[in-house]
Amino acid sequence: MMVITKTPLRVSFFGGGTDYPAWVKEYGGAVLSTSIDKYSHLYVQRLLPFFSYKTKIVWSRIEEVGAINEIAHPSVRETLRFMNLDGGLAITYNGDLPARSGVGSSSSFTVGFLHALYGLKKVTPDKKKLAEEAIHIEQNCIKENVGSQDQIAAAFGGFNKIEFNKDGSFTVMPIQLSKERCENLQKHMMLFFTGFSRNASDVAHEQIKNIPNKIKELHAMHGMVDEAIGILQRNGDWLGDFGRLLNKSWELKRDLSAHISNDAIDNLYKRAMDAGALGGKLLGAGGGGFFLVYARPEKQKKIRAALSELLYVPFAFENEGSKIIYQAH
Repeated sequence: MMVITKTPLRVSFFGGGTDYPAWVKEYGGAVLSTSIDKYSHLYVQRLLPFFSYKTKIVWSRIEEVGAINEIAHPSVRETLRFMNLDGGLAITYNGDLPARSGVGSSSSFTVGFLHALYGLKKVTPDKKKLAEEAIHIEQNCIKENVGSQDQIAAAFGGFNKIEFNKDGSFTVMPIQLSKERCENLQKHMMLFFTGFSRNASDVAHEQIKNIPNKIKELHAMHGMVDEAIGILQRNGDWLGDFGRLLNKSWELKRDLSAHISNDAIDNLYKRAMDAGALGGKLLGAGGGGFFLVYARPEKQKKIRAALSELLYVPFAFENEGSKIIYQAH
């Protein structure tokens, strides 16, 4: 018996930081994000009892263990516990982009693994259930300093406004754009890998600690979600205004914690802006990983030259979310 899942990574534009439980419980939150055509791929199959180990996990290391509590990979360990499974599986992970890089790979893994385990049980969970259970596993079982947007983006897919309610519930609202407008928006996006990876939970810990001192900034970032949607859906220079709002949002975000940016990242950002970018941001919690640049197409060659030491990664929006692409019993 084998299941293969394919679960998207994501790019978050506005509202990041307002999805942490410590903020949501007091004020509610919202983000504007899209899933992208870069994925976490998980291959999960039942193991016959021939081997000296009960569970094998292939990720950045290879684990062969006899009991769940011996598993080092936190999401595998806690998701198996949540699903009341005692192992007996071979699990192989491949990601299109590096882990710890700001594109939601940890949550994409959890959603994809959860989806695969349901597939082994011949159960078809809806997207909301996948997202809610992945949030529970990461926040309450693993006890990581993570928000709730990445799990929802991975499970649902698409370009969405996600609203977080004080009671812990959420609402996913797809952004309605014409095909032409959506293509124009994508043409303005450039993704670069900074080469620095970081532990998002560690970076987020400092940001969460600072929440009581950053209420004004976080309210402003929350408000930018609807402002950005208004820009996308109006006439006039909407493309330019979207970029300028991204720049404004980054200036707010980098002040939420001393760990979000650093001199090297500030220098990259300045070079991109000097070469003609309208805006940009580090994706995820900050501290490294992927750097999103927003620029008119005619400026992009110059920007790539200015950031020539960075790996450029083309991408496109996707709309499907996590799915089972192979299932054999």
